[in-house]
Amino acid sequence: MDLAEIVDRAVRRQANDGTRLLAILRDVQQEAGSLPPEAIDGIAAAVGQPRVRVESTATFYHLLHNTSHGAYEVLFSDNIVDRMGGKEELMRYFCDELLVHPDKLSHDGLVYVGSTSDIGMGDHAPAALVNGFALPALDKNRLGLIANLIRAQLPVAEWPRALLDVSDNVRKTGPLLGEPFSPGAGVARAQSMGPDGILAQLEAAGLRGRGGAGYKTAAKWASCRRAVGKAHYVICNADEGEPGTFKDRVLLQSYADLVFEGMTIAALAIGAGRGFVYLRGEYLYLLRHLQDVLARRRAAGLLGAGILGRAGLDFDIEIAMGAGAYICGEESALIESLEGKPGRPRNRPPYPDTHGYLDQPTVVNNVETFACAARIAERGSAWFAGIGTAQSTGTKLISVSGDCKYPGTYEYPFGVTIRQILAEAGASQAQAVQVGGPSGTCVPWREFDRKIAFEDVPSAGALMVFSRSQDMFEVARNFSHFFAHESCGFCTPCRVGTSLLRDTMDKLAAGKGSAYDMQSMQTLMRILLTMSHCGLGHTAAKPVVETMRAFPEAYEHRLRKLDFEPAFDLDAALGTARHITGRDDEWAHIVEDER
Repeated sequence: MDLAEIVDRAVRRQANDGTRLLAILRDVQQEAGSLPPEAIDGIAAAVGQPRVRVESTATFYHLLHNTSHGAYEVLFSDNIVDRMGGKEELMRYFCDELLVHPDKLSHDGLVYVGSTSDIGMGDHAPAALVNGFALPALDKNRLGLIANLIRAQLPVAEWPRALLDVSDNVRKTGPLLGEPFSPGAGVARAQSMGPDGILAQLEAAGLRGRGGAGYKTAAKWASCRRAVGKAHYVICNADEGEPGTFKDRVLLQSYADLVFEGMTIAALAIGAGRGFVYLRGEYLYLLRHLQDVLARRRAAGLLGAGILGRAGLDFDIEIAMGAGAYICGEESALIESLEGKPGRPRNRPPYPDTHGYLDQPTVVNNVETFACAARIAERGSAWFAGIGTAQSTGTKLISVSGDCKYPGTYEYPFGVTIRQILAEAGASQAQAVQVGGPSGTCVPWREFDRKIAFEDVPSAGALMVFSRSQDMFEVARNFSHFFAHESCGFCTPCRVGTSLLRDTMDKLAAGKGSAYDMQSMQTLMRILLTMSHCGLGHTAAKPVVETMRAFPEAYEHRLRKLDFEPAFDLDAALGTARHITGRDDEWAHIVEDER
């Protein structure tokens, strides 16, 4: 294997385009097994970029690595729901089966076993990735079989399909998921309406973004259409990285025509000729399927040159893969990544609708938002506006996971109560739910009559259920680790603040907590909220803030003192020295001064 040839092939596949740097890096790693310094040198020379820029991109993303991870890389999802399902025990069992240590390559160079952030399989937890492909619903029997397949060195492509098949688990459908859709129906109606008619329909329908922020879709599209630029772009944000969320995975797997239809309608509205689906790296298994759907739409005249036979109406879509970075769910960070850079959020304004991809006017919307736009074009605004509430029209897809009998995707009209969702999901012993993922809202059992709606409890789509047997402090601690791990490091308040918050939560977990630490966390929370560069930092403290408010007893019983208690136990650290010297008298101990 000649590394220079691998680099050359990868760069030529992307037409020596530096904006496609992430795709080049992924291709080289897939073929070479890693991204060693020599590969970075070659890529930098080929795309005409400084080496430091190429390396900064290569080291930013969690799924890229500069050392070999062997022929089989197995990454266990480390979401709190996976942990509740026994992830830690299963990972230990799997490592023992293969005689490997976590986060280290096996001695024979065959396999690497590690952890990664949520992989969008909360309804199949505990789950993992093998060479980027999903391994859902793991147990010891499945892991034993996987270990045997790895020992036999059978290529993943030849593994039993049952190990890799991901079911939708759609538990409740509504007009978005439950009614038939004819590809092209929405585009045909949108063509007849023209750009002004499309925008008027969206405005009358009251469609708001389904990614969590709830911004009015018509206003965003209209602003982009008015913006002056050499080209306009449409981007579908399929970087579904919020722990506990997987409804976009379902849309892409079984309703991709709806999503692509909505993107095409957006292109008609704003005058775009090119679109991208930014697909999270953990959804690699969906790539071929999505490419097949795109090819079918091109053959049907629904994409490409002259859509539906109309000369000059040209629009096409390509799939761009991420490489593991939660922050890329933020639209400006996503655009940075799409341009081949580390996915760090931009200063705003300007916003993407006027200065987005390649500094041109760009519409960025969530997968579900585009699917809704297609339905509105097909069925009309009055139909859509008649569902839900006055401020939150239409339906919402909810990803339900955790302590419930029926995890999966549920479609409800906006305004549904949390209590109704829990009843239908078989969650009779819930003490709390986390709505919208770690950056969302923790709702305790006293407030289960609250409604999923922008005017009450907004949500990007996740609803994680925690029964009375769960320790809500440990839930918040897991989330604090997640935010510290996913901070892009751009700004000091977030980079340092999330780490300090994580370390303080670990200190409380170790039985070293004090009232001083609680006050310290309150200060950190204010700093993160007011001084962080982007939404990740602003919301990083929410799980701790809200569990402290709703479940104070979960914290109070961990407090050892009122004043400061050091996290490092010097006397315990001297235990090894006492053992070696055979001394354990009072002079061999550090006695705490009780004065």
